[in-house]
Amino acid sequence: MTALPYDDPAHRLGLALVCAAAEPALSGVLLLDLDPRLVDPVARLFGAVLAGADGPARPPLVLGAAGRDEDLWTRTRIRGDEHGITVRTEPGPLVEGDDADGAPPLVVVPDLARMGVAGMRAAVQLLGADVVTVERGGPRRTVRPRARWLAVCRGADVARVSRHLLDRFAVRLSVAGLRLPGSGEALAEPAAGEAREALFAGLPPAWRSAAHRGIRPVPVDDAAIGRARELLGPDAGVRRELALVRLARTLAALDGRPSASAEHSDAAARLIGVAVPRSAPERPDGDPEPPDPVPGPAGPPGTLPERRGADGHRGPRTRDGDRGLLDTGPAEGIGTAPGAAPSPAAGNPYPEDEPAAARDTVPLRGPRRRTTGPVSTRGTVIGTRRATDLRDIAHVRTVREAAVHQRARRAERFTVSPVDLHSNVRAAAPERVLVLLLDHTCRDGTGDGDWQEVLAPFLQWAYTSRATVQVIEVGAADAADELRAGTFTARSVLDPRVPGALYRRAGRATPLAHGVELAAQALRRLLRRQGTGPTEAWLVVVTDGRGNVPLRASHTGRPTGEVAAAGVEDAVQAAARIGAMDRTRLHVAVVDPGREPYGDLPYVLADRLGAIVIDGRHGPGAEAAGE
Repeated sequence: MTALPYDDPAHRLGLALVCAAAEPALSGVLLLDLDPRLVDPVARLFGAVLAGADGPARPPLVLGAAGRDEDLWTRTRIRGDEHGITVRTEPGPLVEGDDADGAPPLVVVPDLARMGVAGMRAAVQLLGADVVTVERGGPRRTVRPRARWLAVCRGADVARVSRHLLDRFAVRLSVAGLRLPGSGEALAEPAAGEAREALFAGLPPAWRSAAHRGIRPVPVDDAAIGRARELLGPDAGVRRELALVRLARTLAALDGRPSASAEHSDAAARLIGVAVPRSAPERPDGDPEPPDPVPGPAGPPGTLPERRGADGHRGPRTRDGDRGLLDTGPAEGIGTAPGAAPSPAAGNPYPEDEPAAARDTVPLRGPRRRTTGPVSTRGTVIGTRRATDLRDIAHVRTVREAAVHQRARRAERFTVSPVDLHSNVRAAAPERVLVLLLDHTCRDGTGDGDWQEVLAPFLQWAYTSRATVQVIEVGAADAADELRAGTFTARSVLDPRVPGALYRRAGRATPLAHGVELAAQALRRLLRRQGTGPTEAWLVVVTDGRGNVPLRASHTGRPTGEVAAAGVEDAVQAAARIGAMDRTRLHVAVVDPGREPYGDLPYVLADRLGAIVIDGRHGPGAEAAGE
């Protein structure tokens, strides 16, 4: 077989793009940990490979978070003639068949973890499919899809992507630290022939020409299939085995071999980064097999921590066998280390097999939207679409659409037609909200108060109910202003900032009053929305109650001299505002780290909040969210 430069990431990338261009069954290419600055040069490079040496490259279709089904499957063509303007609905770029002229279309996904639901559904339906039937908005077509997909994803974010979507990408490479020949700007130029030639150095000229013409599939012998199964292991799915065999078949066809052998399976594995072990030495017949490890004694069954209410009453502990149906047992934590989830092993093309963060249960289904009445015009704008009424018009997009057609309309003044109108697409209002108030200064460094363990029931509730999470941090060592509390909002507990906030180092100041005030303001904004407010909200406060920054100092940003108990009193007064809120939708819990002296301060704060108290020294909390 032709010797290939598998040790150079840039040459591996060039060979992978050639294989994906030559074989329609390898239409999906996933690049892990690619530098964001190289996304555009690599996309242009892939487009040039698809177009060939003489043909012009097509502009790629970029899919982001705001993609809609209407923009992917159909497109509107406006043509002017002597009888007026004709509007025609045609199939979109994703459903181009083999009868289309020119190079195959290229779909670029700059961040696979943040691609919209419409784009994810399209990828699952098209990638690897032999035939696709599309019925939408009038056109009906049955075609063999020819589009090629180039997706980029951080290795740490792969755990958030659906496995159904990941398995559709047959060619997967880890390209961390990739350095392309020449500068990124040079590769992005249309006439960057020398830089592209350097990238494909070492490949036979016939291989590069075959990328544009296509190849004839060759048969695969049993040895190649068995070798692919051996390399991937017994737990690999059928799609992984099929992808590796197809890649081996493509390499064999490019090399001019009549069939694919085990040697080509090894070459395909080296190309995508799968370890190819050497032949292990055989064990002599006389050597006995090593004994199986003896399992150690099982530990005692776990117990639930003691429960304490706001009045300080302790309930009995319950063993696992006597636990009620609604009691929450030990749960797997969100994240395994301080900060963001740890990155998978470098070079592994399947990082989803590594232990990582929890996955979304229904990643291909969007959250329910409330669209009745004018309340649907609230929420963060995430895109635009053609307007069906005059509410929530996207003015910039509307004017831009109208400007495109001014010459065809031949009007003396700037004219906006109804077909130019676009409205905003807004994120759905959250159905459930979790507000975490974390006092980092209540850590004493002795191991008490494991926040990940004690907050596990609430994080589980937020994950299963797809709740929005707002985190308010008090007393962090790296706070921008130690006299003020910091806050951020995450779409879900899968956001890396949420587990990172659980392991922040403690600072010196404790602006607890300001943190409680921010929590009250956030809850007031959420609960006063009529029709779009959350149906359920939880406020969880982790603190020992020792606030040492008065509220006035947090507002002005300047210390006010002697503090005494002013910080504690301001926190209690701010908590009273939360205690007066509507409790039909709001639940409040205070986690007591059990620090002395002044161990009664969390109970005083809980009394004003109208909250339950959870013992933070004994693992998972007593009251599970949602009970």
